Amino acid sequence: MPNIVPISDLRNYSSVLQDVAVGSPVYLTKNGRGCYAIVDIAEQEEYERTKAALKLMCKLDEGRKSGEQEGWISSDDVRKYFGAKST
Repeated sequence: MPNIVPISDLRNYSSVLQDVAVGSPVYLTKNGRGCYAIVDIAEQEEYERTKAALKLMCKLDEGRKSGEQEGWISSDDVRKYFGAKST
């Protein structure tokens, strides 16, 4: 069950922070509506890594689709292109 508390409970923030754990964020409400979430820093770091991996996978999929639609570039052409850039 999610841990949902009104934002006014932050007046006694230490008791609210005790309930925060990995996989168990505390959701804060303002005027009865969800407004904020307090998450464990380890969980936030994992979220950032997952988000970066998802972004990379989307870009790789775009490249694959582009290659299928527009044709692939040979590895020799890639080596020539980047070889010319490094000199």
